[in-house]
Amino acid sequence: ETFVGLQVSELLELACGRGEYTIGLADQFPDQNVMGLDVKGNRMYLGARYAAEKPLPNVRFLRTQIEMITDYFLPGEVAELWITFPDPQLRTSRAKKRLTHPRFLRLYQQILQPGGLIHLKTDSPVLYDFTLHVIKRHQLILHSCSHDVYAQPTIDPRLRIQTHYEKLDIAQSNRIHYICFSLTGDLKNDDDQLQEYLKQHEQTTL
Repeated sequence: ETFVGLQVSELLELACGRGEYTIGLADQFPDQNVMGLDVKGNRMYLGARYAAEKPLPNVRFLRTQIEMITDYFLPGEVAELWITFPDPQLRTSRAKKRLTHPRFLRLYQQILQPGGLIHLKTDSPVLYDFTLHVIKRHQLILHSCSHDVYAQPTIDPRLRIQTHYEKLDIAQSNRIHYICFSLTGDLKNDDDQLQEYLKQHEQTTL
């Protein structure tokens, strides 16, 4: 669906949960379309209700699996992707389900504008380190990273938005990690080699 009277490019939050970040971004950037995506409609209902009541005309929510995003977005339609406090899938055997795994990045590349930004905000040091490894492994463009966002002298207002899951501090790390990066060229499929690397790394750290 086209957002009438607004820019075509969108900010898209993946696995948006209750939609706090989607709402926060829409509030800060009223001239941009912001969409939250999640597979569980009962979570998104809270955000959708708030957006309708405020109202925030630049907000939409989409219920679907992330693996299906290319069915809903045209090439180059999305300006920025936000991944905020996703399930870190801590077990190495489930690494392919991490939302910054190359198999997902290859999907994002099909809908992102050239040079489009991907933001990761997480309390999981495992997901943070994994994402930095993927960036280095595939020679992606790292714009910024922080292992402790709130310790920075100045903080991007977008990073001050807090979700329900951030407040829970499930990882009990007391630190919020952030990475901003862009994709480059074709992301080669070396998923099996990456999995083998993770297994070996896991063994050496036990």
